[in-house]
Amino acid sequence: MSSGGQLKSADSVATLTVLGAGTMGAGIAHVAALAGISVTLRDIDEAVLERALSTIRANLDKGVARGKVEAADRDAALGRIATDTDLEASVAAADVVIEAVPEAIELKREIFGTLAKAAPAHALLATNTSSLSIAEIAAAGDPARVVGMHFFNPVHIMKLVEVVSHDGAALDTTRAATQLAERFGKTPITVKDAPGFASSRLGLVIGLEAIRMVEQGVASASDIDTAMKLGYGHPMGPLELTDLVGLDVRHKIASYLATEIGEHFKPPELLSTMVADGKLGKKTGQGFYRWVDGKKQ
Repeated sequence: MSSGGQLKSADSVATLTVLGAGTMGAGIAHVAALAGISVTLRDIDEAVLERALSTIRANLDKGVARGKVEAADRDAALGRIATDTDLEASVAAADVVIEAVPEAIELKREIFGTLAKAAPAHALLATNTSSLSIAEIAAAGDPARVVGMHFFNPVHIMKLVEVVSHDGAALDTTRAATQLAERFGKTPITVKDAPGFASSRLGLVIGLEAIRMVEQGVASASDIDTAMKLGYGHPMGPLELTDLVGLDVRHKIASYLATEIGEHFKPPELLSTMVADGKLGKKTGQGFYRWVDGKKQ
């Protein structure tokens, strides 16, 4: 390791910091705390942190109600989560840091530059980016201990984690991330640091084509989603998933992949228009579906 530290084995990780308390950050904090790790959830906004804690509590309560989580485990997990608004302080004692801030590469690079100095030398540094270059993010700090850990929404339910290595990463960095995903109860796959990795590249092709079909009047959003659920066994249709992920996030990733891979990833005009109109999906109450109190209508 260029930092001079030695990464901890997944079983010995005791402290973990999640940077960003949005949908993904809250989900990552949830699974880490349930795995017995003390978690610090950091965001610049206290209100966002409060919402994240409420979401985690509600999801754990649902797990208890459905018999998936023991009440004692729920209570213990909630007791393991602390919050912070200070970046340096939040990572000072972390064995692992997982960044889950918005998909803006300069923001991520700024954070990883800080982490290289503020986090312990032994800390594993992971980014939850779904498509951006891990190598470019890692170059801002200590590349040897930086890895991609792409979780899926909702994190506490979805089993997949993409572990994304890059040429500058140490071998034990990728191994540590893979084992950590397994400790979270996830199934990790290892992919190359290529634009969109595996899942975003494949999933976005379906999602963008579904949007084009709505744009062209081929079928309704509901019927297109039903086609993929009943015809191909998908648990959720591509348009409902787009609403859940956020149309703005999909638009940003599509624009990036159009530049990096090819024009077939260019955002459909309908997607661009909806983003411009503030119809971003579940978080704004309107996307391809209408959402009331977080529920699809």
